[in-house]
Amino acid sequence: MLLTLTAMALAAAGVNADSVVGRWQTQTRGGVVEIQKCGSSVCGRILSSEGLRTNPNLTDKNNRDPKLRNRPIKNLLILQGFSQDGVAWGGGTIYNAEDGKTYGAKLTPEGADTLKVRGCVFVPLCKTQTWTRIR
Repeated sequence: MLLTLTAMALAAAGVNADSVVGRWQTQTRGGVVEIQKCGSSVCGRILSSEGLRTNPNLTDKNNRDPKLRNRPIKNLLILQGFSQDGVAWGGGTIYNAEDGKTYGAKLTPEGADTLKVRGCVFVPLCKTQTWTRIR
């Protein structure tokens, strides 16, 4: 019942699975991530960050795979592998270039301009950030 009421409230607010598509300001480090449709899923790339504004040639130096450490951070695919779960997208991954690790992830729109991004080492060891749509 509660799930049904939540879904109805989100639908009334104009929230649907495609609500995650767009450009988002991350909660930390001035990041900008663009999320787009990728086949039947969604994926996201880093467009900008405080570090990239200082050094546009930043590379993925903390990647656990030494062969990937020279790839540029700009346009790096950090969100992928999601499946639609109602208005949310779950079962995907988020890559953190700061520690070179990939985490399980879920994307949940809350209204037209707010996105909850949850990354988990394993449930319940998770962290959620609030991203804001850039218009």
